[in-house]
Amino acid sequence: MDLSNIITLFTGVALFLFGMSLMGDSLKRLAGGKLEVVLSKMTNSTPRSVALGAGVTAVIQSSSATSIMAVGFVNSGIIKFKQAIGVVLGAILGTSITGWIVSLSTLNGGSGLVQLISSTTIACVAALVGIYLRMFTKRRTNHAIGDILLGFAVLMVGMSLMSNAVAPLKESPTFVHLLSLISNPFLGILVGVAISSVLQSASAAVGLVQALTATDAVDFAVALPLIIGIAIGAALPVLIATIGATRDGKKTASIYLIANVLGAIIIGAAYYILNSFLQFSINSVILNTVDVALLNTVYRLLVVLALIPLVGFMDKITEKIVPYDKPSKNLQAYPEVHMEESFLLYTSLAIAHCKDVTNNMANLSRTSVNSAIDMLFNYNEKAFQEISTMEARSDQYEDAIGSYLLKVTKRELNTAQNKEISELLHTLPDLERITDYAMSMGFIAKTMYEKNINYSEQAKHELQVLRFALSELLDLTVDSFVNSDLQMAAKVEPLKDVVGKLCDVLKSHHVERLKIGTCTVEQGFTFNDILTSYERIAGHCSNVALAMLEIDSNAYDTHGHVRKIDPEHRKQFEMYVEQYTRKYALDDEETIN
Repeated sequence: MDLSNIITLFTGVALFLFGMSLMGDSLKRLAGGKLEVVLSKMTNSTPRSVALGAGVTAVIQSSSATSIMAVGFVNSGIIKFKQAIGVVLGAILGTSITGWIVSLSTLNGGSGLVQLISSTTIACVAALVGIYLRMFTKRRTNHAIGDILLGFAVLMVGMSLMSNAVAPLKESPTFVHLLSLISNPFLGILVGVAISSVLQSASAAVGLVQALTATDAVDFAVALPLIIGIAIGAALPVLIATIGATRDGKKTASIYLIANVLGAIIIGAAYYILNSFLQFSINSVILNTVDVALLNTVYRLLVVLALIPLVGFMDKITEKIVPYDKPSKNLQAYPEVHMEESFLLYTSLAIAHCKDVTNNMANLSRTSVNSAIDMLFNYNEKAFQEISTMEARSDQYEDAIGSYLLKVTKRELNTAQNKEISELLHTLPDLERITDYAMSMGFIAKTMYEKNINYSEQAKHELQVLRFALSELLDLTVDSFVNSDLQMAAKVEPLKDVVGKLCDVLKSHHVERLKIGTCTVEQGFTFNDILTSYERIAGHCSNVALAMLEIDSNAYDTHGHVRKIDPEHRKQFEMYVEQYTRKYALDDEETIN
């Protein structure tokens, strides 16, 4: 094997890796990110998790990528650690599909029509169709399909170059001797680990073994330990992904290594122990690319089947080998905001992640306001500190999500994704301001407690009516946003108007009480501050709902919210206003219940 063969070999490996990457990325783009989102949502049972992990890996052509996604899901709290174990097991099986694709490179025809099924012809046709779709059509779907076909063609060319580069080795006694050494299980596994670790891809490493079959010197005894070692070595990129991960994220990454080591021990040990007694004749059988693909699939399938009953055992192992994180000295009542950087590789998943975290922020805003209102007449220092923590956490949410979304916008986005990002960016400041006013009410409650300020029974009743209206307004806003419910969002603006009118009425009633001496000026300051906070909160709730409605209809005014109601919906708007006006009438206490 001379220098030109070595250069050809490395060129083939490079083209193989590029083709596989192009195929995987294009398949993900064609799926529109739905695979990753489905994977994050449907992992309630181990068999389902395994099936989904295998399916997604078969599509994106990378067990490491699927496992890294699982690490990200656990990191951000989307799925539990035990659910992720099934996903990782599925990824171990799903990656074997690449070997079958590579097997097409060995198809050879005779003459005439039979030549049409040769690997060269298939690669040429794939390249021609791919370049046509990529360059002469405008649809993004066609571009993705074209890239898949081009990636397939490049992969086939890379495989052909690797096979041609190593073919002369069949005449080398030294090479044959080296392969005979690899038939030693321990040495063969170590070589497999090394190859997979260097290439950072189990599929590429298996492809290299398939290329070596061109030497007619790779028998079963050589291929098996290499396949076992390759599976173990593929854990390296997954382990690298744990840098900066949470403890459960690190546990998830370690599962990939633990599963493959346990698989090697269970399946490998069983085979070699039996072989020591029975001396299987299959050991001397010379393998071709299809045989290697079959061996890789069967081995991985046996590993997964053997490990499914051991999910609980693997969970206990990770508990031992992954130490607990040291708790922060400044640990507060609410967890730190964590935006999963690995999701940025998958646009739809990154946007869904932002939506989930923003939903948490919306619920946090609602909780902070309700806690602040409860404190107005039942102050306690612990609740005040919790509201302060929630306000600080809301600031962190806004900064973290906003910065993350800016990174997402740098990627190629479709119309629907642009809408989602626009809605989130317009909503974040309003959710953050809601917690600011909750904090303001916390300070009002503290002042009232320290100065022993109390209101008249009429004032308390009116504030209670207003409190019920504002609570419903918050529920409508948060629930409509979290569930993307536009019909519910349409009720927010009418109720906001009713809350505004109630605040005006309460202010006028308070002036009357001041005149007759029922309330004092000092009481008036805090009373008006409460009403101002209520009005501001209602205004920000309205902004959130209007952002949803107007961005959905492509009518969002970037210079300010559109306040005019479409005449088509005016009747419905007025109906809601009338309903809420009756419900929260101050002269009828029954209507507030």
